[in-house]
Amino acid sequence: MSSNEYETAAPDAWTAQGGFFASGVGANDEPLEARYRNLEARYRDLIDRLPAVIYLDGVGEHETMTDISPTIGSLLGITPDGWRGRLMGWEATVHPDDLERVIAESERSAAMGEPFHVEYRAFHRDGRLRWIREDSILITGDDGAPRYWLGLMLDVTELTLARRELEETQTKYGALVEQIPAIVYVDLADAEMSTTYVSPQIQELLGITPDEYIDDPDLWTNLLHPEDRDEAVATYLRGRESGRPFVFEYRLVARDDRVVWFRDSAIVLPDAEGRPQLIQGVMLDITDRKAAEQQIAYLAYHDKLTGLPNRAMFDELLGLALARARRTDLGVAVVSVDLDDFKLVNDSLGHEAGDALIGQLAERLRYATRETDLVCRPGGDEFLLLLADMDRTPPMPGGQDGAAIVAESIAVRAQQALKEPFRVGHTELYLTASFGISVFPLDADDAVQLLKNADTAMFRSKKAGPGGYLVHTADDADAMTRLSLSTRLRRAVEQKQWTLHYQPMIELTTGEMFGVEALIRWPEPSGGLVQPGEFIPLAEEMGLIEAIGDWVLEEICRRDAMWRAEGLTLEMGFNLSPRQLWQPELVDRIVSPLVIAGMDPTRVTVEITESTAMTDPDRTIEILREMHDRGLRLAIDDFGTGYSSLARLKHMPVDILKIDRSFVRDIDQDRDAGSMVSAMISLATNLGMTPQAEGIETEAERRFLVDHGCSLGQGYLFSRPVPPEEILALHRRRALTVVDGGRPA
Repeated sequence: MSSNEYETAAPDAWTAQGGFFASGVGANDEPLEARYRNLEARYRDLIDRLPAVIYLDGVGEHETMTDISPTIGSLLGITPDGWRGRLMGWEATVHPDDLERVIAESERSAAMGEPFHVEYRAFHRDGRLRWIREDSILITGDDGAPRYWLGLMLDVTELTLARRELEETQTKYGALVEQIPAIVYVDLADAEMSTTYVSPQIQELLGITPDEYIDDPDLWTNLLHPEDRDEAVATYLRGRESGRPFVFEYRLVARDDRVVWFRDSAIVLPDAEGRPQLIQGVMLDITDRKAAEQQIAYLAYHDKLTGLPNRAMFDELLGLALARARRTDLGVAVVSVDLDDFKLVNDSLGHEAGDALIGQLAERLRYATRETDLVCRPGGDEFLLLLADMDRTPPMPGGQDGAAIVAESIAVRAQQALKEPFRVGHTELYLTASFGISVFPLDADDAVQLLKNADTAMFRSKKAGPGGYLVHTADDADAMTRLSLSTRLRRAVEQKQWTLHYQPMIELTTGEMFGVEALIRWPEPSGGLVQPGEFIPLAEEMGLIEAIGDWVLEEICRRDAMWRAEGLTLEMGFNLSPRQLWQPELVDRIVSPLVIAGMDPTRVTVEITESTAMTDPDRTIEILREMHDRGLRLAIDDFGTGYSSLARLKHMPVDILKIDRSFVRDIDQDRDAGSMVSAMISLATNLGMTPQAEGIETEAERRFLVDHGCSLGQGYLFSRPVPPEEILALHRRRALTVVDGGRPA
């Protein structure tokens, strides 16, 4: 087609003959046409270099005006000359399954005058299948009628395959997530604890749709069982802030009021700066497991034959009853019951009849006791009665203890209940039982002695004749002594009648004092001191140890501030009793006073005994880790006196292993003791702990310890526990030298 013909056919369009950028200019205007063609050549060169195919397709009467960039060859193996319109070129390459959809979309776009966007599969001439992304716009003439499509074709094969592979992976992952018997969730690490994803199982387990759960950030908290809410939320927040995986168990209340137990295992995903960004977790339904555990727990604490509490539950409840009684000055009684000549029943009627008789006897004992009393069957033909929270006030001035009177009256009622005949099958039987009574605090001050006294009284009653009871009485002087100590101890707690002495902790190679261990003392009116071993066990029994522990922390903080004002900064150690270790919110109870007082927790060492640590090692490890995370240093005290599992010990975040003084004594002369201490030092070192010896009294012991790798210690060689004023004096001497046979100079 000549330029004149081009002007006639398409004065305002680009054509294949005139090129992409030709214009309807006069054929005789050579300089202007030359400039346009030069410009066209430069643009065509640019287009040929693009990693895409650019095309021009005519519409309607202009359908024959088609042009396409040479890159169509690398895309589909077709030359521009071979294109020759969609029907002969493009349509022959499109996958049959996609052709109808693409043509329909093209026609719809043309009819609407809208851009054309589509993805489809096309065959390269060599048979390879390619994914094409085509984007085209409709160019119209001055009259508004469509003239041609100007479009771009991109090879998106790799991108599409990657996207589809990702979609398949997500589909498989989603199918897996949605089939496991658990709820999978993803939370944002924000103040609202927002959820961005939760799996559909939430509707099956809790009756709540995923959308409902995601739309309400407070829903999880509101669903928590009231008894679990505070602890569960606190555990979640602690885990989120720590950045470490965490696991916790709690109950949620479903929409139909079912209570569902979950074990929630979560991991914290950080952002690029290492800050918590997402929490991804799996909530496993453990309701059945909890029910099984409850059944096992029930069987562990109940007698299978009668359904009564067994000896294990009796011992626990007796301990609690005694603790309450000490706090409230009430009485507790244990009644030991043993059937008379029960063996004759088993021998004559058989064990099934004996079991039936035991069941009936259990019912009568429950009928004869108060609702608040406990009837227990330890086994065989023995029963125990626990009578708790009894008023000890005598009915008449100077009369018998009120608790003892109640205990005797219940024994009499029980004997009366046994007088009615028992019926086993067609046999009618009469039974008697012997009763022994022991009352706290009249004749026993602990559970072991209370039970022993009740058994003793029961056997004495049996010897005296069947069907009777006896009350065990203790020495009045012993009871009054303990009662007096309990009263004084309660007053001491109320009035904070305590003082702290401090024993220096020494760097053994230099004699430098690097810290002190705080030890509580109870001043007596006479001027002496009551040692902890004399009143701490009683304080634990009476439930007073928490108040004493709070005072110790307050005093440590106050003393540390005074010493720092004098230029003395020391490490501080103090002891936790077993009961303190298990008190709720223990770590906050320790750290908060330190923070308020401006005391660095890393200068504070919390000491627990080896036997305490191993009482419940799993629970201990959890508590110790929380302490360690808050900056506190940890020490195992009296190491070697208990029974440690090394497998447990190595997982405890302990900083210091304190070797008990009983092993340190005469280690320079006792080969066995020396070998044991040497082994303990090596054990501590291998576990990443610092060994620290207690009870060093001679220079020879100090040298032995230093020679075997123990650089820290304390003992009378350097100083006894002393009042705080003397610590300042020791500090001014800088190093503790040893003279006069092991006394500090």
